[in-house]
Amino acid sequence: MTQPTGPSLGATTDPREAFIAVRAEVAKAVVGQDAAVTGLLIGLLAGGHVLVEGVPGVAKTLLVRSLATALDLEAKRIQFTPDLMPGDVTGSLIYDSRTANFEFRPGPVFTNLLLADEINRTPPKTQASLLEAMEERQVSVEGAAKLLPKPFMVIATQNPIEYEGTYPLPEAQLDRFLLKLILPLPARAEEIEVVSRHAAGFDPRALHRAGLRAVAGPQVLEVAQAAAANVQVDPAVLGYIVDICRATRSAPSVALGVSPRGATALMTTARAWAWLSGRTFTTPDDVKALALSTLSHRIQLRVEAETEGVSPASVLNSILATVPVPR
Repeated sequence: MTQPTGPSLGATTDPREAFIAVRAEVAKAVVGQDAAVTGLLIGLLAGGHVLVEGVPGVAKTLLVRSLATALDLEAKRIQFTPDLMPGDVTGSLIYDSRTANFEFRPGPVFTNLLLADEINRTPPKTQASLLEAMEERQVSVEGAAKLLPKPFMVIATQNPIEYEGTYPLPEAQLDRFLLKLILPLPARAEEIEVVSRHAAGFDPRALHRAGLRAVAGPQVLEVAQAAAANVQVDPAVLGYIVDICRATRSAPSVALGVSPRGATALMTTARAWAWLSGRTFTTPDDVKALALSTLSHRIQLRVEAETEGVSPASVLNSILATVPVPR
């Protein structure tokens, strides 16, 4: 998808200019992942969570840390392992001998950007501990709700090549992710740029040395979220979104198609993309641009289709080519 264009500048009060400046700021540390940066910004604008898939070493952690720096947000990382417990994510009650009371010690989920690294390596019980946080923006402790900070977004990663000893995310949890982004290996020129930066002394653990700074903040993000939520969606475009999602349910290769929640998600991401592109209304092209990232992880293929090499992306591309586009 073509990136929205605009000025790269320092701190600004114009929300769209600030978001475009964020992309330029992140590029100081991350090479060749512009589409992923835009996807994460759309996730923030829409108030959703993002699932990122890519092999180790394609800058997933660096991407999140750079984005947090550019937006002046707090970021934390959890390495998901088979022995990780729910309390290690959400927090737990600790007995204080001085007061003879149990006190809640917040877990790493109490942050703005939570990087859930290799989420499919931890058992379902721990995966499920994120569900309430993702959906309700809170954690329940002994019947009491502990609200999470605003904004809050989970960025979960998966390794696409190592499945031994993993616990695939259930459909119910996959559906909680607004977008699924694929981080590809860099092109040759981009990889040369990465190595050159490291040869020149770039340290991914010291982003300030690369000149990264905050060019936006939570207040600007809040204004941007409100603006994106007010982008007009014509009834014909709404019908187009619904037709695409309904077509997935009758596709011969599909065992489980996109739910109404998926249709709502596509409307939301198309709105955010339209706003980033500088428009106050959505078009069918906005829907097409976000369809694969928003819907691919919500489709479950038939076993025989997978065996034949069919992918959710190929199913969606076929549907996008056949569903009538409103004029």
